[in-house]
Amino acid sequence: MESTESLGDVVYECMRCGTPVTNTELSKLPEIKCICGFRVFRKGRQPIVKQLKTI
Repeated sequence: MESTESLGDVVYECMRCGTPVTNTELSKLPEIKCICGFRVFRKGRQPIVKQLKTI
């Protein structure tokens, strides 16, 4: 993820090539499609891992 993104943007990744795309970039395009032509995206994971204390 880039540091220039705002906190509200959701990052999606192409299932074929793995290109990260933000929600705002997808809304600007006329159709939901990756640069490779694939139309299936998955929601990207957060870079920070939550750590829980054990009981």
